[in-house]
Amino acid sequence: MTADPHLTALRAALNGALRGKANVIEFVLACLLARGHLLLEDLPGLGKTTLAKALATAAGGSFARVQCTPDLLPGDVTGFSVFNQKTREFEFVRGPVFADVLLADEINRTTPRTQSALLEAMAERQVTVDNVRHPLAPRFFVIATQNPVEHHGTYPLPEAQLDRFAMKLSVGYPERADELELLAAAVGEVSDERHSAPALAPGDLDALQARTARVAVQPNVRGYLVDVGRATRAHPKVQLGLSPRGLLIWQRVAQARALLAGRDFVTPDDVQAVAGPVLGVRLGLAPDAAARVIRELLDRVPVPV
Repeated sequence: MTADPHLTALRAALNGALRGKANVIEFVLACLLARGHLLLEDLPGLGKTTLAKALATAAGGSFARVQCTPDLLPGDVTGFSVFNQKTREFEFVRGPVFADVLLADEINRTTPRTQSALLEAMAERQVTVDNVRHPLAPRFFVIATQNPVEHHGTYPLPEAQLDRFAMKLSVGYPERADELELLAAAVGEVSDERHSAPALAPGDLDALQARTARVAVQPNVRGYLVDVGRATRAHPKVQLGLSPRGLLIWQRVAQARALLAGRDFVTPDDVQAVAGPVLGVRLGLAPDAAARVIRELLDRVPVPV
C-alpha cells in the first residue's frame, strides 16, 4: 500500500504543532483511527493542550476544553435544560461534551460523579439529561490529562473507568534542538494561537476509521492477542487482567498501527508496538512496573510465524 495522503497531512499538522514527538504523534493517530480515547499523564506545560487543539483543527472538527475542578458538576460537561420564558418550554443547552475533540484537563481533580458522567459519554457516545438521550458526534474523541506528581485533592480514576481509555501516553520533555526551534518560531509572535487549515475534508476521518476496522487480522495473530491477554490474568503482579473489551481495543489499535504503516493486515509487531500504551492504562501498575510486566509477557508468549 502507498502512503495515504490524508494520513500524511495529519502527521504533518500534528508534528508541526508538537515538535520532536513523532512517536507520540503516531500513537495519538492510532488512538484516533481506532475510535478510542486518550489519557495523557504528564507534567504541565509539555504541549497537551496544543496537541488537542491541533488535532481538532487538522481533523476538521470542533474543539472544547473542560478544566476539571472539585466543584465541576456533571451538567457543566454534558449540558442542562433551561426554561424558556417565551416558548414556555424547557430547552436543552449543550455542554462541551458535544465537541468533536474534548480536552478534559486534570480529570482526576473532579469528583467521581462528574468523572462518571464524562466516562459514560465516552463509552456510549451519548448523554442522557432529564431522561432524554442526546447523541454525540460520531468522531467524538476525548483527550484527558492528569498530573502524575501532585495528588493532593485528587480523585484517582478506578481501573474500571480507566478501561474506557484506549491508551495512556506521556509526552515528555523535548530535545534541546526542538526547544531551540520552538523559541525561534515564537520570536515576533503576538499570540500563542497557530492558525492552520484543516488537513481533512468532511467525511475523511470517518472513511479512515472505517478503513481501520477493515484491516485484516489473521487467526494466528488473533490467537496471539488472546494468549497475551490471558497471560495478564495469570501474572502474579497484576490484580486486574485484560478484559475482553481491552482485547477488542488492543486489536483495533493494532489495526490502526498497521494502516499507519501502509499495510492492510496486522502483524505481531503491530500488536507488540502498541502493547505498552494499551496495557499500561489497564493493569493497575505504576508506569515502570507496568513496562516490566508487559515486557515479561511479550517475551513469555510465543510469537506466531
